[in-house]
Amino acid sequence: MPFDHHVPRPFTSGAVQMFAPIASGVYGISNAREWIYIGETDDIQGALLAHLQDFYTSLMKRAPTGFVFEVCDRARRPSRQDRLVFEYEPVCNRHSPGRP
Repeated sequence: MPFDHHVPRPFTSGAVQMFAPIASGVYGISNAREWIYIGETDDIQGALLAHLQDFYTSLMKRAPTGFVFEVCDRARRPSRQDRLVFEYEPVCNRHSPGRP
């Protein structure tokens, strides 16, 4: 089952602050060619902003342009992340189980 809202928002600080909630959930980061990373967190906005600050990670080296998210409770996050990773096969989730 794909992300609830699958049309990406621009992966910029301004768009993250405007659209991403400070809430528990899962998120995906992509560019025009591929899904880069799918994560789960207590704070979607904070996690996305942290990725934007990590300039030299494998995630940022793939030139991400968009993000999507779903709000969900802490108990459901890991299984939802696993399902989305299985479905979208993001390149950075293949290399390491944690944050890229």
